[in-house]
Amino acid sequence: MKKIFPEKLKSGDTVRVITPARSLAMPWINDELKQEAKKKFEELGLRLTFAEYVNEIDEFNSSSIESRIADLHEAFRDKSVKLVITVIGGFNSNQLLRYLDYDLIKSNPKIVCGYSDITALANAIYAKTGLVTYSGPHYFSFGDKKGFDYSLDFFNKCLFSVEPFELKPAEAWSDDRWANDQEKRNFVNNEGYWVINEGKAKGTIIGGNQCTFNLLHGTEFMPKIDDNILFLEDDDEAHVATIDRDLQSIIHQSGFEGVKGIVIGRFQPKTGMTKELLTKIIKSKVELKNIPVIANVDFGHTTPIITFPIGGVAEIEVSANNSSIRIVEH
Repeated sequence: MKKIFPEKLKSGDTVRVITPARSLAMPWINDELKQEAKKKFEELGLRLTFAEYVNEIDEFNSSSIESRIADLHEAFRDKSVKLVITVIGGFNSNQLLRYLDYDLIKSNPKIVCGYSDITALANAIYAKTGLVTYSGPHYFSFGDKKGFDYSLDFFNKCLFSVEPFELKPAEAWSDDRWANDQEKRNFVNNEGYWVINEGKAKGTIIGGNQCTFNLLHGTEFMPKIDDNILFLEDDDEAHVATIDRDLQSIIHQSGFEGVKGIVIGRFQPKTGMTKELLTKIIKSKVELKNIPVIANVDFGHTTPIITFPIGGVAEIEVSANNSSIRIVEH
């Protein structure tokens, strides 16, 4: 299947905020956060618009499948919209996959950006249409007053420019529930990348949130897994055993023998994952013996995060002396 790279952003473009998972009406998405997000988009020269049903909310903190599909389809129909960005993640964007008009999406390629539960939507769109999608900040993320500069830098590098770029570790990171208190923050010095398995690789990026990605296994919405570099992360509802189990599930997928490398995002402290435990997990799997693996990369559920293309191409070099991750097609 031929890849489709959406047109890059430029000043004056229109952004459409959609809610394929949780609603904009969540109480902690407050006015202070919305004003901060509005200011950041304006500073980028982007015009912020909202889908019709973003404030609809039900007992699952989401909205009906019909409303979410209508908003997503309208975003793709609207010729003025260049970036479709999700409010936040959640648990149920995979409900939408059988109802999407993939011909409409393919015929109107544009940037789709979000992470966490949006992993299901982003990988499915890529699998069904060839449209490269993006794991990156939500609308919610733009409401962060502190620690967002790094996230914004890589958002710009990935979505405003066609030039290859190298990922560099952030100087510090945070796992605060910052939406509740924007001033009381605790940033931790970043120890840098964890070298797990050394080696070099180049391949097409797929993945995102690991437990959400696994929801696609055995379906028509799962991208081909051969000739890939997997980008994987998990949130604080996971723990060491489930992270291990979910990784094993990916290894069992048809075509895994063609995987070229694995890039793993930062784990939240609540998961209990450490470099030593992750190394033990990786080294215990014979299928990973000759695959370069690098971890503690700045994506996942801590602040800040990179933006990376699902369907784009990465080159990785993993060694004790000189590790690098380059996004070469996005």
